[in-house]
Amino acid sequence: MAEETENTPTVPPAPSARQVAAARDFVARHGKPSRAVVENIGRAGARVVLVGEDGALGDVVVSGTEAGTALVEAVEDLEAAEWDSDTVKAVKIGAGHRRRMAGPRAGR
Repeated sequence: MAEETENTPTVPPAPSARQVAAARDFVARHGKPSRAVVENIGRAGARVVLVGEDGALGDVVVSGTEAGTALVEAVEDLEAAEWDSDTVKAVKIGAGHRRRMAGPRAGR
């Protein structure tokens, strides 16, 4: 005998108010329009990488790619993007950030 499954529509998880506020603050501080690339990071959810008009980088981690897409749609002046040549060229990474990301290997 086959089990019956209930066909109830699932509501995709929405970003929290704190996540939306963080993205709005980023846009306000780093220029309009800003770009957002939603990246799946496995069980941890998704990372929404923010690229400001001034080239600054930021990110917000959400529960999944659906929540990441909803976050982008919820923030005015935040545009969905991919890692295409225009988005990559828009990023400006300073020497201090490069050293910090290199960690202890930077001194070698």
